[in-house]
Amino acid sequence: MGHDHHHAHGVADHRARLAVAFGISATILVAQGVGAAVTGSLALLVDTAHLLTDTGGLLLALVAAHLSLRPPSARRTWGYRRAEVLAALAQAAVLLVVGVYVLVEAVQRLVDPPEIPSTTMIVFGVVGLVGNLAALLVLSGHRDANLNLRAAFLEVANDALGSAAVVVAAVLIATLGWLRADAVAALFIGALILPRAVRLLRDATAVLLESTPPGLDLDEVRDHLLRVEHVREVHDLHASLIATGLPVISAHVVVDDGCFTDGHAGRILDELQECVARHFDLSVEHSTFQVETASHRDHEHAGHA
Repeated sequence: MGHDHHHAHGVADHRARLAVAFGISATILVAQGVGAAVTGSLALLVDTAHLLTDTGGLLLALVAAHLSLRPPSARRTWGYRRAEVLAALAQAAVLLVVGVYVLVEAVQRLVDPPEIPSTTMIVFGVVGLVGNLAALLVLSGHRDANLNLRAAFLEVANDALGSAAVVVAAVLIATLGWLRADAVAALFIGALILPRAVRLLRDATAVLLESTPPGLDLDEVRDHLLRVEHVREVHDLHASLIATGLPVISAHVVVDDGCFTDGHAGRILDELQECVARHFDLSVEHSTFQVETASHRDHEHAGHA
């Protein structure tokens, strides 16, 4: 016997915020691209490459947010909820490539630092910093709403730090004549990119591999289910994330044979779903339980555990 509830999972519409952030980032991208060409600054060039990746990431996030609002269908029963995860995975992969390039190029510049027009570099660095701070304000209120928005917020936050590093490097060049400050700033930006990319890659991969959601202990879940009256055994217990904020659980639950003749089976099913929806830090509102007799397990495939 299977049952579920809350089939219509509402998804908040964050497209307006993402669209504004994308517009700001695209504008900054053009400005910093011009600045990198004019000054020859590696830090500004790397920050521009970083921003190019992140602007593309924001575009992916915007597309994913649009797709996630499309309703489920017979072919895609969860709709496009996992579009946000695919977008985050793509962003992480590109960021890893950019991060490695930054580190290699910066080391070369440390050995042979070129001349950099510091005043022009400061101007473009400040433009980037102000623009990124504006985009951060747009996204900050809902940055934890889902993996897609979290990725977008982190991208803009790191862009802001990168722009700040460009400004500091330009000031050091202008005041102290330390040309290697440009390469050091580029290394700093690279150090920002790589850990973020790894974390994002890890989180997105965990969802795609249908790992147990963070904050949900399946042993504890099993113990709670076994405390429901008339429940004798719980097996084939699985939990995963369809997308951010959408955990699911399924299990086979063995109950007393008499429950199928005295009407207890339906009440047990309600209690099982109430258990996973209310008793844990991560509320699981979409659950599917197969309530069965002890003899049914003899007919199941060997893969059920």
